[in-house]
Amino acid sequence: MPVRYDVDDHGAAFVLLDSPETRNALSDELLDELLARLADAKADEAVRVVVLGSTHDRVFSAGGDLKAFASDVPTVTKYAGLDRFPRLYELIGGLGKPVICAAGGDVLAGAFGLALACDLVIAREGVRFGCPEINVGVFPFMISALIYRNLDRLKANELMMLGDPIDATEAARLNIVNAVVPAEEFEATVRSWAHRLAAKSPLLMRMGKDAIDATRDMSLPDALSALRSQLALAFTTDDIQEGVSAFREKRDPVWRMR
Repeated sequence: MPVRYDVDDHGAAFVLLDSPETRNALSDELLDELLARLADAKADEAVRVVVLGSTHDRVFSAGGDLKAFASDVPTVTKYAGLDRFPRLYELIGGLGKPVICAAGGDVLAGAFGLALACDLVIAREGVRFGCPEINVGVFPFMISALIYRNLDRLKANELMMLGDPIDATEAARLNIVNAVVPAEEFEATVRSWAHRLAAKSPLLMRMGKDAIDATRDMSLPDALSALRSQLALAFTTDDIQEGVSAFREKRDPVWRMR
C-alpha cells in the first residue's frame, strides 16, 4: 500500500505517504488510498487529530505523477481522474479534525497544495517548498487556488511562473509554515503538537473547523451571521461548561463530547 495508517493511544492518526521508489508521486493509486485513509480518520471517533507525513527521509512528495501526465491515456480519462485533487483538498477542509502537515522532506508541486490545505505545517530545517511544474512545461493549475489563498499575489506569481523553490525558513517568513524544527527534534515536535491538539475538546474543535471551512469565502456580514449561530450552538454543549469549570478548578478537563 502506498499509504501507511496508524492511530496512537492519544488519538493521533498518522497518515504517511509510503511510495519511496516514486518519491511519493501523487499517482491515482496513492491519491485513492490517501482519500480512503482520511475518510477512515474522519469516521473514527477515537481519532482527534491527523498527521499527514512521509516515510521518505528527504521527500514529503514530489507532486503529480509526470509519467501519467505524458501518457497516451485518452484525455477524457485523464480529466475524469483530476477530481481526486479537489476531493482531497475539500476532505481535509471538511474533516472536522485538525490536520498537521509534517514536512520532513521536500514539498513540491501538487504536494505544495496538499500542505497548504492542512491546518498547520511543521517543517524540518532544510526542506524545500515550491511548484516547479512550469520547468517541465506544465502549470500548477489545481493548486493555484490554494496558493492564492495563502500567499501574496506577487509572491504567488513568482513561485508559479519562475518555478524556483523556497526553503523552510523562507516559507515560515511567508507565513505558510508554523514552525521550522531541527532534524533531531522534528519527530518529537510533530508528535507533541499532535498530542496537544488531541487533548482539546473534539466537539468544539469540529465545530470550529467546520465553521472556518464554511465561512472562509463568505462576505464579512454573511460570515459574522453564520459564526454567531455557531457560537450560540456552542453555548449549549456540555464541553463548553466543562472547559470553563476545569479552568476555574485548575484541573484537566474531561471532555464529554456533547
